[in-house]
Amino acid sequence: MRVTVLYGGPSVEREVSLVSGKGVIEGLRAAGHEVFGSDISPTDLSGLDHAADVIFPVLHGAFGESGELQEILEQRRLPFVGSGSVASRLGIDKVATKEIWRRAGLPTPAWEVITRAAPATTLGGPCVVKPIDSGSSIDVAICHSRMETDLACDALLVKHKRALVERFIDGIELTVGLLEEEPLDPIRIVVKRQFFDFEAKYKGCGTEHHFDLDIPDDISERCRELAREANRVMGCRDLARVDIMLDKNLEPYLLEINTLPGFTPTSLLPDAAQHRGISFAQLVDRLVRRAHARGCETIATVVVAGVDVAIPTVAIPGAARRVPARKSA
Repeated sequence: MRVTVLYGGPSVEREVSLVSGKGVIEGLRAAGHEVFGSDISPTDLSGLDHAADVIFPVLHGAFGESGELQEILEQRRLPFVGSGSVASRLGIDKVATKEIWRRAGLPTPAWEVITRAAPATTLGGPCVVKPIDSGSSIDVAICHSRMETDLACDALLVKHKRALVERFIDGIELTVGLLEEEPLDPIRIVVKRQFFDFEAKYKGCGTEHHFDLDIPDDISERCRELAREANRVMGCRDLARVDIMLDKNLEPYLLEINTLPGFTPTSLLPDAAQHRGISFAQLVDRLVRRAHARGCETIATVVVAGVDVAIPTVAIPGAARRVPARKSA
C-alpha cells in the first residue's frame, strides 16, 4: 500500500513529531508498505499531492492534532489514520474535553478558566495550571500555594489568552492507550521529577512505565472502562490515549485525552500495544489498513458551541452513557 506519513509541523511539539514520523516510516516499511514522508505545514501542503492510498498524520499540537490538518484531508477526500476534524478540535481543547466528560457523568477534577481580563482563580488548595490547547505537558505547573498559583497564572497568560486551573489530584498516575476504540492495559507512570512533564516524557530522566499497577484489579478495570467511555463520547477513532489520576482513595479522575499519541521510542501507546503482543510494525500496519478500509467520509456542517464546523457524518459521537460508579467493598 502507498502511505504518506506527515510529520513536523509548526507547533512547539515539532521535535517530538519528527521522531514519531521517523519511527512510523520505518515501521510501515518493515510491514511492506511503500512510504513517502513529508514535513508538512499550513504554508506547505505539497506532500498531499503525492499519490497515496492512505495518509498517516504524525503531527502533535497546533495544526496537526487540533483539527486543521484533518479538515484539509476531509475536504480533499483523502483516507487518513486517526480522529476526524471535530474530535481532534475537541480533544486538544482541555476545557471542551472536560465539559463533555462532565456532561456524560464521567469524573474529572474541578477546574476554572482564567483570562488576561480575569486572571485570578478562586480554586483553592493545590492546583495545576496549564495551557488549554497544547500537549506534551509544556508550560504546565503544579502549585502548592497561592503565591505559586498566582505566579504560574501570570506567566502562562503572557503566552496564552486563556489558561486552565485544575484541582491537583495527589496520587497514582495512569495512562490507558486505545487501539481501534478498545482500551489496552493501563500503564502506571513513575517519574523522578515533580510530574510527568516534557523532559520526563521524551528526555528519559528516569521515567518508568509499569504494567504491574499495584492496585486492585477492579480499579484497573474501571480505569479501562472509563478510558473507553471517555474516548467514545469524544467521537475519537483508531488510536488515542487517556490520562487518569487516582486519588488517595483510589478514585479515578480523567485528566486529558490525546487523539494522536506519540510514536517515539519512549511513547506509551506503542509500549501498551507491545505488551499486548502487537509489535510496532504490526501497530502502524493495522492503523493504515483500517483507515484505508474506512475510506473517505461525507462532510456535513453542524454547529458546535455556536460555531459552524465541518464534521464527518460518520464521526458524530453517540449519546453518552454513564459508567457505573465503583461499588463499595
